[in-house]
Amino acid sequence: MTRQFRFTSDPTLERHFKGHRDTVTSVDFGCNMKQIATGSMDSCVMIWNMKPQMRAYRFDGHKDAVISVQFSPSGHLVASASRDKTVRLWVPSMKAESTVFRAHTATVRSVNFSGDGQMLATASDDKTIKVWTVHRQKFLFSLNQHINWVRCVKFSPDDHLIVSSSDDKTIKLWDKNSRECIHSFYEHAGYANYVDFHPSGTCIAAASTDNTVKVWDIRSHKMLQHYQVHSGVVNSLSFHPAGNFLITASSDSTVKILDLVEGKLLYTLHGHQGPVTCVAFSRTGEYFASGGSDEQVMVWKSNFDCSEYSDTVRLQHKTTSSVQAAPSSATAHLPLNSSSPFFRFVFQTSDPSEHFNRQDSQTAAHAQSSIRSSRQGRATHSQTYRNPSTSSSSNHQTQGLLQHPPHVPAQSQASDGGVPPSLASTLEHIIGQLDILTQTVSILEQRLTLTEDKLKECLENQMEIGLHLQKREDD
Repeated sequence: MTRQFRFTSDPTLERHFKGHRDTVTSVDFGCNMKQIATGSMDSCVMIWNMKPQMRAYRFDGHKDAVISVQFSPSGHLVASASRDKTVRLWVPSMKAESTVFRAHTATVRSVNFSGDGQMLATASDDKTIKVWTVHRQKFLFSLNQHINWVRCVKFSPDDHLIVSSSDDKTIKLWDKNSRECIHSFYEHAGYANYVDFHPSGTCIAAASTDNTVKVWDIRSHKMLQHYQVHSGVVNSLSFHPAGNFLITASSDSTVKILDLVEGKLLYTLHGHQGPVTCVAFSRTGEYFASGGSDEQVMVWKSNFDCSEYSDTVRLQHKTTSSVQAAPSSATAHLPLNSSSPFFRFVFQTSDPSEHFNRQDSQTAAHAQSSIRSSRQGRATHSQTYRNPSTSSSSNHQTQGLLQHPPHVPAQSQASDGGVPPSLASTLEHIIGQLDILTQTVSILEQRLTLTEDKLKECLENQMEIGLHLQKREDD
């Protein structure tokens, strides 16, 4: 069945929170949608509870403006970066316990957890990016090629890459393992306030001071899309978890929703009185939140048909394939239809040695390719993109395991001078055994995932205990 992404109605304002005493600088959702963390120029971190009867928590500890906040992947910690040159790790509960470490020699503008929750990246006005262990806040390494303030830093979805944006008008892509800058994207008319990876890890989007939003191909290093929809500086952006939509926040007092598949502006949302400084989708994409200079936090409902995009969100997280080169020239508002170079770029695989399930990637491509503007009443169709490099024997073997050939009766095979019936029967038996083996591997993968989740939970609990002990020692 072809799945379509559609809005059941226009985005709606669900709730708004007011408690900060100055501009809201950063917002992030917890993994379970029960809490929202915000930072503010008032030096506080606030934890808002989505349930109406639950009170908010105000965390005081920073001695100057809080510039960035983020929940850990498990939701057990919140990291905050401040103009006081420190980073704090909070336990988001009523006790407001935290551990603090001096991370830089100047304002810390950005914090970002790695996907596994074990590392934390920080960016600062001291022109450096630093990476730390979360458990003991141990310094691991520094990235030092920017020549001006570093505004934002993000890990890629697979944690192999790091992207950073700076007032030196560059966006740098780093290899985490080699710690080398592998490419610099140049912003000639301004600098990027904010940058983030597409959920597939195949491209990045940048919010710029020249009032534009740009989407870049990280493999061919070409610009894929260029949006000029704001009349003011773009301060923040966030990808929908399925990767098809992008929300942006601007000093022109608006939040905008961009359709990356069609390459067009979908909605302009008004609500904030003054610049909108931050925006973020929830982990499921069902909600998004915005914060602004009016000291308010607004929570909006996306109004997607959740039942129709949940599978694609799940599959998108699994798809970490390598990509094909995009076109040699940048195109403004390039539609992302099935023939779009961007669409092929994000969802088509090119290397059979990548460690992911080919069926998952093809299913994701199939689901993504069905996305057409259903809100305009147009018919949809779907295509399955296949790896063009099928000459190697290893690739033939992989396709043989994952895509069984249609069953042909043994009698017809023999009559055509093909495989004898006895051999055909043996081959059928082998295919059956391969099916059983595939199912067994799938079960083992599920059990391994459960074990990893339990281990991560144990590590988080251990860290909480450590924070409690350190708090007692400080007292």
